[in-house]
Amino acid sequence: MEEVLKLLEQDARRTPAQIAELTGKPESKVLEIIAEAERKRIIVRYKTMVNWEKAGVEKLYAFIEVKVTPERGMGFDSIAERLLGFPEVHSLYLLSGAYDLHVVVEGEHMKEIAFFVAEKLAPLEGVLSTATHFVLKQYKVNGEVLEHQEEARRLPVTP
Repeated sequence: MEEVLKLLEQDARRTPAQIAELTGKPESKVLEIIAEAERKRIIVRYKTMVNWEKAGVEKLYAFIEVKVTPERGMGFDSIAERLLGFPEVHSLYLLSGAYDLHVVVEGEHMKEIAFFVAEKLAPLEGVLSTATHFVLKQYKVNGEVLEHQEEARRLPVTP
């Protein structure tokens, strides 16, 4: 299964026939593996990755460090469940280290993200503190380089 999943993760547009050819498995077996992975939610979704900046669409992302008090009997899951319901929350991670939750928020401008933090996130019961970091430029996302840097146009200088 792992081989099929890696191929789909690299390019979700690959057909079962193409995957069968690459793995040496019969196409019927590939279809069976994919169906099982979808049923078990190992494959959660097929998604296109878009470089919105290049498409001319303004999107702003912020990484928010959140320190919380874990809830008795629920730990961090209770507050994470509440955060999942906010449409502004793009991604959410529980981390080890200096803070507990790493929240990735998406908005159209800084005021929108500031409002989310001040009015929705910070007042939640159990939230002790937040620290917001705005993304200035994306170079690589989910293992994909968004735009290759142009080669230097100057000739090398030699003594």
